[in-house]
Amino acid sequence: MRPLIGITGPDRGGLAAWLAAAWAVRRAGGRPLRLRPGRPREGVALDGLIVGGGADVSGLLHPDPPDAASASVHVARPWRRWLPLLLAPLLYLLRRALSTLRSPSPDPDRDRLEQRLLDACLAEGRPVLGICRGAQLLNVVRGGRLHRDLADFYVETPQLRTLLPQKTVDITADSRLAQILGRRRCRVNALHRQAIASLGEGLVVSAREANRVIQAVEDPAQTFVIGVQWHPEYLPQRPEQRALFAALVAAAAGSPPT
Repeated sequence: MRPLIGITGPDRGGLAAWLAAAWAVRRAGGRPLRLRPGRPREGVALDGLIVGGGADVSGLLHPDPPDAASASVHVARPWRRWLPLLLAPLLYLLRRALSTLRSPSPDPDRDRLEQRLLDACLAEGRPVLGICRGAQLLNVVRGGRLHRDLADFYVETPQLRTLLPQKTVDITADSRLAQILGRRRCRVNALHRQAIASLGEGLVVSAREANRVIQAVEDPAQTFVIGVQWHPEYLPQRPEQRALFAALVAAAAGSPPT
């Protein structure tokens, strides 16, 4: 039987993210199951977990980092890179059309549900993929801290908010993420306002952008515990992003690491 992958989201909105992630899981050979605060599916045995994006992690779960100082790095942007940005509003409208109502920010009920699910999966060694907010929550559950607002990191470069793969991130050479993606650098999208400031217990950085903002983390002691700041479910045309879901489903099925 195909492995059952839980995908978390809010009670209101989040339809676009659910459909995109569910499709990615199905393409990878898994069975997606939607998990929300109003329908947590208690008692269902999951083989793997995707903690999805959405509202910011509640401030009650993470205090401000002791040192929020930031540095910016100028990155040249050729004019040709601006053309795809013109298409971003169309993708944004499509995403909003499928998302119905926006989820509240913060969403403490969702925080609590996802924290319980993460605690259970991490304790039992089940594979976990955190997407954007999910990566942040993974870090918080492990005792790490977050930057509440990344505006100071983008003084000299634009702070992109786009569904298109317009942000370049550098992947750590010997990381599990690099092994899965099959590359040291990739282009990703960006929909976040917060990011990881200090690492939670057992986590290591597996990707950064040029200004040193953390873009991915993982637990090298686990077969598959990875958090990415971008949204791979919105990049189905990119083979390396599809590989992320394939690796999650393979780990959930108990297949040897790829």
